[in-house]
Amino acid sequence: MAQEYPLPRFHFQVDWGGAKISFTEVTGLVMEREKIEYRHSDSKDFSKIASPGLYKISNIIMKRGKFEGDFDYNKWLDDIANERVEGRRDVIIRLLNEKHQPVAAWAATRCFPVKVSAPDLKSDANEAAIETLEVAHEGLRLMKV
Repeated sequence: MAQEYPLPRFHFQVDWGGAKISFTEVTGLVMEREKIEYRHSDSKDFSKIASPGLYKISNIIMKRGKFEGDFDYNKWLDDIANERVEGRRDVIIRLLNEKHQPVAAWAATRCFPVKVSAPDLKSDANEAAIETLEVAHEGLRLMKV
């Protein structure tokens, strides 16, 4: 029987090449296909024919708290600079239910970092320092769980 209410979006898990890492936010889980439009030169219709084209891929943006002595993102950004194949990682993002079981999962293949943003610093603020990692990938698919 199908669930009668939508799942909350705050309970998720990121699997990073075997390690589970906590993030406060994950965005960019977008699957989109380009539309190819064409019109024959001798067509009697005054409209174009539409066909599915290539996938459009957007970057995935992940945010998490900054911890003392944690330089993993910056090291990964430096390591991938020479396009070393072993530097790329597969990332799986799982949406969990109230029993901590995955109900939806997205797999991004051959990810590599394109941007690491340090936390915004503000002397009169008291919230956690959040750093941002933006990764490019070669494909995103919704997995059956």
